[in-house]
Amino acid sequence: MPECLFCKIVSGEVPSFKVYEDESVLAFLDIRPVNAGHTLVVPKKHAVNIFDISPEDWADVAEAVRVLSISIEEAVGADGVNIAMNNREHAGQVIYHAHVHVIPRFKGDGLKLMPQRDYEEREAEATAKKIRAAISSAD
Repeated sequence: MPECLFCKIVSGEVPSFKVYEDESVLAFLDIRPVNAGHTLVVPKKHAVNIFDISPEDWADVAEAVRVLSISIEEAVGADGVNIAMNNREHAGQVIYHAHVHVIPRFKGDGLKLMPQRDYEEREAEATAKKIRAAISSAD
């Protein structure tokens, strides 16, 4: 994709602070990190998001995220990591090339988890039924 920033990073047209690369995945530091070591893991082959990525590329990205999480936590002395992926505009996706954030976390860093709520009466049962039906129709 000629106008995709992450495709330009993959091709070397735009510089980055690479931390990992193999035949199908590239990982580089986020230029606006939540904490030092915040890394983006991308498939080299363009995919817009989780809905567009091939199963093979997703498997490669997921394994790279697993390996990098261990290394990043050790390298920066973090107390844990968050792994996040924003898919589509209303979920916070800004760059339309699939990418996973590995965010080192430190005790007292001030970051909060997403707000949570309780299900309304019968809402969980109805929601689970809809998800199971969607899975069945996808088979």
